[in-house]
Amino acid sequence: MTPLATYRLQLHAGFGFSEATRWVDYLADLGVSHVYLSPILQAAPDSTHGYDVVDHTRISDALGGERAYREFSAACARAGLSQVLDLVPNHMAIGTSENRWWWDVLENGPHSRFAIYFDVDWAANGATDDRVLVPVLGDHYGRVLESGELKLELRDARFVVRYYDKVFPLSPASLGRLLEVASERIEHDELLTVSAALRRLPDVYLRGPADLRARHREKESLFRMIERLLEDPAVAAAAEASVSLVNGTADEMDQLLSEQNYRLAYWRTGRHELEYRRFFDIDTLVGLRMEDEEVFLATHAKTLDLVEEGFVTGLRIDHVDGLRDPRGYLTMLHRRVPTTWVVVEKILEADERLPEAWPIAGTSGYEFSREVTGLWIDPEGLQALDRVLTELSGRQVRFEEVRDAGKRRVLQDGLRADVERLVSLLELVTHRHRRHRDHSRATLRRLIEEYLVSFPVYRTYVAAGESPHTIRDRQIIEGVAHDVLERNPGLDAELVSWMQDVLLFRIRGELESELALRFQQLTGPVMAKGVEDTALYRYPRLLAANDVGLDPSDPSTSLERFHAMNLEAQAKAPLSMSSTSTHDSKRSEDVRARLAVLSEVPEEWARLVSRLDELASGVDKDRIVDAGMRYTLFQTLIGAWPISVERLRAYLLKSAREAKLHTSWTSNDADYEGALTALVEALMESAELPSEIDSFVARIRDAGWQNSLAQTLIKLTSPGVPDIYQGNELWDYSLVDPDNRRPVDFEARAGAISAVKRATAEEAWERRAEGLAKMYLTHHALRVRREQHACFGPSGEYAPLTAEGEGSDRVIAYCRGGRVLSVAMRWSLRAGTNGKGETVQLPEGSWFNVLDCESHRGRVEVATLVERFPVGLLVREEDAL
Repeated sequence: MTPLATYRLQLHAGFGFSEATRWVDYLADLGVSHVYLSPILQAAPDSTHGYDVVDHTRISDALGGERAYREFSAACARAGLSQVLDLVPNHMAIGTSENRWWWDVLENGPHSRFAIYFDVDWAANGATDDRVLVPVLGDHYGRVLESGELKLELRDARFVVRYYDKVFPLSPASLGRLLEVASERIEHDELLTVSAALRRLPDVYLRGPADLRARHREKESLFRMIERLLEDPAVAAAAEASVSLVNGTADEMDQLLSEQNYRLAYWRTGRHELEYRRFFDIDTLVGLRMEDEEVFLATHAKTLDLVEEGFVTGLRIDHVDGLRDPRGYLTMLHRRVPTTWVVVEKILEADERLPEAWPIAGTSGYEFSREVTGLWIDPEGLQALDRVLTELSGRQVRFEEVRDAGKRRVLQDGLRADVERLVSLLELVTHRHRRHRDHSRATLRRLIEEYLVSFPVYRTYVAAGESPHTIRDRQIIEGVAHDVLERNPGLDAELVSWMQDVLLFRIRGELESELALRFQQLTGPVMAKGVEDTALYRYPRLLAANDVGLDPSDPSTSLERFHAMNLEAQAKAPLSMSSTSTHDSKRSEDVRARLAVLSEVPEEWARLVSRLDELASGVDKDRIVDAGMRYTLFQTLIGAWPISVERLRAYLLKSAREAKLHTSWTSNDADYEGALTALVEALMESAELPSEIDSFVARIRDAGWQNSLAQTLIKLTSPGVPDIYQGNELWDYSLVDPDNRRPVDFEARAGAISAVKRATAEEAWERRAEGLAKMYLTHHALRVRREQHACFGPSGEYAPLTAEGEGSDRVIAYCRGGRVLSVAMRWSLRAGTNGKGETVQLPEGSWFNVLDCESHRGRVEVATLVERFPVGLLVREEDAL
């Protein structure tokens, strides 16, 4: 069942299945066909988002568990709604003992049944060291050890190492040694036999799964024997004495920890050395080897059951670019759920296309958001906005420079361990090629870094053999090699060219292929952390353009580009998702729509910035807070006004830490953060600032609302499956997470939908401050989608309409399936005529505007179509055909 429209719900402990069930009827009344749920499988304790899964086999207890989920599903079925689930195949959370697969890996190392599940480089530190680094300590290992913060405990017949709230298992061999000491203390033969058996567990590293299972059965049998023996008070007392002996001296504890399959380390150590692939730079999210069918089946069994039962008819795949073989994964998924609607989280650059060989409906819609947001940005105002930023900061800034600097920063910091893993592999590869084996590790590191910095897209999908996108990927990689040489004339040109050939699989070999595949898995994190989570916080020319999937250097969308996007979408991916706000958005669709208006009034904005900066200088007299962050503050005030000081302060602190210029998440600068907090609080408490902001927002508010309504209309009537992020059917002025995960007032929204059913277009617009205009449009447009569903599917034609008149480039108009027509305006403050003088030729017949209940024929003045409501949604009248 392909969705007509989806509604995204962010589930968490405070809003689980029971709470969601209360609002199922409301969502059906709104007009969507599917509830699109954030991840619902068992996540780490206190998870606020669900992307940190610890158990793929069960529904989250925090959300209500299996029973509450089934009650929710039954409510959805009664209301005629289906579900889209958000899947997380790339990684699992390992910062908790609740991940039983990872616990088994820590206990048994490469001999674990689950060792193949995780993307771990066994023996990365040398052939004799099969230990996984666990960087969780608050200080250097020796200091923590000698301060007695690490404790051996015997709990529920199991021995564990505790570090405050974290616990770790003992390897069977080390447990055997511990029990041997206990057995000698009381001369207990059976305990001695068990301890010897634990030490002799077979070494089956790199042997088959049957051997691993046999080892596991033997180990579990021994553990059960230990549990039985510990019921004997004498054995229990001897075991406790052994525990006390270990806890009594640092040397004993050090010896015990040296025998484990993991190495506890200072948390900062993980910034530079790790033996496993992570999700971005988060040490507690380990990569999964989803290319292995056993891993796929183990992690997808529960989800596949829900699809089979009919609860779920759609899937959204998180971070598909992190997988080793995205196409292979999607093919495995498609074989098992061939009729299920599947989209992937994939960020496409402006000239990039989704691989056609992937058996999916499309993406989660970032490229749609980019082009639609760009419609409201007036290109004539961008140079003036450049001047505003230059005057404030005292220097000219190009986004390309900021982008590259952001990438370099994360390569030196958060992603350093991933770079070093790749460099180590590259060293092994070059040692196999005599023309390159003499290059130093420093040179190889520089080569990797320059390739990563120069990469223009999130990743390529080159693999051994031919595929439909090999040509495009080859062009990208060859272009990167050219850029690397151009930027770095001192690098060995032959080495750069050789690296290009490795990445294109022109040089055969197991290690060479491994290097190419791992490199492709790292380019995405570099883009995400270096651009999304660094550069976008450093370049505040116009924050409307600083969002996931958008391009701040070229943010405006022409009508030609917009229509071309929709024509291509209808031809190639008519069922791809269309989104304008997501849980990953830096700011909501309504904040962006308002901020885009600044491009229409740059001179007025410049004057306000000057006044606001004077106010700021009166507080931050030493100018500790940099110009970029001050400008971010000023725009955030405008975009999200009214906003509480608490929300604003939290957002600015996050922005400053993400920018990593003066403070960061891992190296807080208390002086800078104190000055920033003081500036926010003083400005918000001042007498002057609220009146300045009130006045300016009043000037642009209606234009922002008109942008929002036009954006909503376009999303709901363009090719694709529109998604409504929770709460966005009314105005929503949320900022980046966690701000956009605040509780949604569904009571207010249920009241609003009741009101719009009785309201006229004029009444809805008059009550626009309440958000009624957006609800009115959303409800009516979804009803049209349902009634005219054939116009919006794969067979629904998309036909641009061209306006005539002096301001024709402000008119956005198109027809769907020959029966539904959308009309919207842009740049209302720049033009100031609201469609007067511009006309559009309606297709043959009589057209009924479902928003203002007026009928039209022939050539119509655009102002007439938007006279009572800022946008027009017309349906062809049957009796006029």
